[in-house]
Amino acid sequence: MTQTKILLDESEIPTHWYNVVSDFPNPPSSPLGPDGQPIGPEALAPLFPMALIEQEVSAERWIEIPEEVREIYQMWRPSPLFRAHRLEKALGTPAKIYYKYEGVSPAGSHKPNTAVAQAYYNKQAGITKLTTETGAGQWGCSLALAGQMFGIDVRVFMVKVSYDQKPFRRSMMQTWGADVFASPTNLTNAGRQILAEDPESPGSLGIAISEAIEEAASRDDTNYALGSVLNHVLLHQTVIGQEAQKQFAKIGDSPDMIFAPCGGGSNFGGVAFPFFADKAAGKGKDVRLVAVEPSSCPTLTRGHYAYDFGDSIGMTPLMLQYTLGHDFVPPSIHAGGLRYHGDSCLVSQMYKEGLIEAVAVPQIATFEAGVTFSRSEGILPAPESNHAIRAVIDEALRCKESAEEKTLFFNLSGHGHFDMASYDKYFAGELVDYEYPQEEIERALHNLPKVAAC
Repeated sequence: MTQTKILLDESEIPTHWYNVVSDFPNPPSSPLGPDGQPIGPEALAPLFPMALIEQEVSAERWIEIPEEVREIYQMWRPSPLFRAHRLEKALGTPAKIYYKYEGVSPAGSHKPNTAVAQAYYNKQAGITKLTTETGAGQWGCSLALAGQMFGIDVRVFMVKVSYDQKPFRRSMMQTWGADVFASPTNLTNAGRQILAEDPESPGSLGIAISEAIEEAASRDDTNYALGSVLNHVLLHQTVIGQEAQKQFAKIGDSPDMIFAPCGGGSNFGGVAFPFFADKAAGKGKDVRLVAVEPSSCPTLTRGHYAYDFGDSIGMTPLMLQYTLGHDFVPPSIHAGGLRYHGDSCLVSQMYKEGLIEAVAVPQIATFEAGVTFSRSEGILPAPESNHAIRAVIDEALRCKESAEEKTLFFNLSGHGHFDMASYDKYFAGELVDYEYPQEEIERALHNLPKVAAC
């Protein structure tokens, strides 16, 4: 019988997170303050516990995972690696296709890998409340779960269009004790400012971040938690790639190409960074690392590499990143997630320096790929995950034409059980493709903060 599922023992859960900065050819750029000058770690102290700030600025190669965090990881880690035999057969491809399934976590996605770690460090620092934003709801659910585990109250500002489109994500957060608000709200100055400009605003992650940061910065007992983008978030996700390396070693195989959805970067970084470590050390294959994003939010493939705010109002430090502009509002017709205006500084730098690749895929094709995958493999993927599946299927079909026997690997970052409204729109023919207009991208360039040229 051909092996389909490759498992690890709980004792093989990674003991350390891998810090990709240690293998960068060039050091990362420092965040800038409002005056355009580099800021130090102390600027982050109103929002984050010192342990996370230290991880954010660290260049240390390995950072130990606290035992209490590893014990909670045991609820779903190690996650399984699957060989997609039935998908390969359906496509008629000579390529081998593998996927790491992160939907086995209680929240149904990869996000608890960092939510648990962030809640742990905040608890150690005496914090009793956390605020955050969420788009599709995967991150909000994960932090609500982690907050419940550590006795921390969680308040979630959920992008309004997702709040309306995905009510069961909201219910899931509330089940785990979180308060959930449709952003923009009247609860914060940032929300009120946006509503005064556009009372019908559908919201954006940038707006929701502004609201969450404002509330956290105004209270001594409250910190802010972010589900992607920041260095320490991507650090925590590297348990995914480390486990995958062990699983491939068990079967004597390794990927030629790795694909992952990319919005803020935690999904991609989590699976790709540990393989980049091998690539940087000259070990194994020269694996290609491919970030996959939506063509309606094409941050890496069409954004500007510049200093920009992480939120819409301009409360965060300026970070060097690929961005569509901090005032970017994704189209409401976009149902596939990955809606953030910018990208991780680490992922952005790697793309700028040619260390990774990026592709953008249209919305209808991503859902088509998700349905093809589900009808072959049985798992219903989250819309975000469908982006990686689309790119993998496209590559597998190219292999069919060229008769190449590549090994393709992607991160199936979560299930789509709470995303059925989007699938319903796909089946009803109500989804449309949307290419982000070039004039909007150029407009964003003019609205970027004026700092020294990059």
